[in-house]
Amino acid sequence: MKFTDIFIKRPILAIVVNLLILIAGLVSIKTLSVRQYPRSDIAVVTVTTAFIGANADLVRGYITTPLERVIASADGIDYMESSSAQGVSTITVHLKLNYDTNAALTQIQAKVAQVRNDLPPEAEAPVIEVESKDSEFAAVYLSFYSKDLDQNQITDYLTRVVQPKLSAIPGVQKADILGARTFAMRIWLKPDKLAALNITGTQVQQALQANNYLSAVGKTKGSMIAVNLVANTDLRSEEEFRRLVIAEKNGSIVRLGDVADVSLGAESYEEDVRFSGQKATFMGVWPLPQANTLDVVRLVREALPDIQSRLPAGMHADVAYDSTIYIDSAIHDVIKTLIETLLIVIAVIFLFMGSVRSVVIPVIAIPISLIGAVFLMMLAGFTINLLTLLAIVLAVGIVVDDAIVVVENVERRLQEGETPFQAAINGARELIGPVIAMTITLAAVYTPIGIQGGLTGALFREFAFTLAGAVIVSGIVALTLSPMMSSRMLREGDAERGYAGWVNRRFEAIRKWYSGVLAKTMGYRAAHRPAGHVLDQ
Repeated sequence: MKFTDIFIKRPILAIVVNLLILIAGLVSIKTLSVRQYPRSDIAVVTVTTAFIGANADLVRGYITTPLERVIASADGIDYMESSSAQGVSTITVHLKLNYDTNAALTQIQAKVAQVRNDLPPEAEAPVIEVESKDSEFAAVYLSFYSKDLDQNQITDYLTRVVQPKLSAIPGVQKADILGARTFAMRIWLKPDKLAALNITGTQVQQALQANNYLSAVGKTKGSMIAVNLVANTDLRSEEEFRRLVIAEKNGSIVRLGDVADVSLGAESYEEDVRFSGQKATFMGVWPLPQANTLDVVRLVREALPDIQSRLPAGMHADVAYDSTIYIDSAIHDVIKTLIETLLIVIAVIFLFMGSVRSVVIPVIAIPISLIGAVFLMMLAGFTINLLTLLAIVLAVGIVVDDAIVVVENVERRLQEGETPFQAAINGARELIGPVIAMTITLAAVYTPIGIQGGLTGALFREFAFTLAGAVIVSGIVALTLSPMMSSRMLREGDAERGYAGWVNRRFEAIRKWYSGVLAKTMGYRAAHRPAGHVLDQ
């Protein structure tokens, strides 16, 4: 007994096997995340070191150059970029494609630790961050603006209220404030006053550090209560800063207000963010790499009305940019193309096979093969993106081949006088080897695309393996479900009646014409003169 006989004699088994493929694929569709393009592991490590008060040349010489020298010896680095600006050094390390991010990050941290003590003591500890290049842009940007509130107040509200709410949404990796104006006490030193009183800027800085701190010194207990004790020299208002004692000169106290202008402002005024011509503060929401971008943005939009209802008077919030609009539109277009492709394939199959019963068998094989391929995508860790959907569309015209071959062979045996059951048994037995060979051949054609290296391989790996997976599933369906359905649905004489009979008669006429032309062509022999033959004179 051949392999295919089991499924023809036990139709429930064939149905269960294919239902298992179908259900696994449908569950996988809900599990897979949706992206615009396949995920590529291109990571970037950023090393940022603050050196307050140093110009760009000092930062480059004492911070950037020593760090670059040791970081360059780490493994997995493709190339590095660095910038030295006033007060800050930034080194951007681009890792090789698909290199282990954790291993590279560990090595870079170890290299930075080697020279940490060689850096100037005034420099802050280097901050090392890693991020995927896929997450360079947020999935959605929200804009907050107001005519009554300044940007400092907007930033303060977003930090306290909005940012925690967005960060708590399932699937959100981070919600960052862009164009923030954080409250800061601005102290503008007066050089002439400092020179007259013989006071340096370092003395002012030391006075601020010594008189602006919080410290818990302990607690005291009574019979009924316990009180925590705090030594608080935290300066909170402009007037408190102005009255801060800087030094004592000739018995007179010099206060900060005597040598500087003090005002409450922002940490930086170097950025100016606008939305629709109006000053605004943005918040970008980044989804987790494994999260479904469409679901994350949908949850953000659902949370937006509640956020808008709680905004201070005169403050407004809008969606400035939504990347999922393009993703959703592109996926919608691909799905529309998929439906059109299915209809065209069904029409073509019917035009050439002529019988509705014959058409139903390969048509049922199409969705099972395509949905089953989605299950293989989940096992491989792929995502639903434009390239995998393109592979599904292209697979429509390929996955029907095996089922059509099985149906045609069974119909041929029906025309030779066999019963539908016997025709299915014998026809499927004849095609076990050819169907397996055809399936492996088609899958092998696309596999090399997915195993090539570099960025091309990273982008088209999911495309190639999804297409190959759909072909493999179609081969399984052709050897399990199609023979069983042929034994139950095909009938003797259907190929000679109605439209099917008309199509078969036309194909038979073409076959006879071709046979006649071929016979005449093969029967024609050109005159052949033996070598060395001499004509009589």
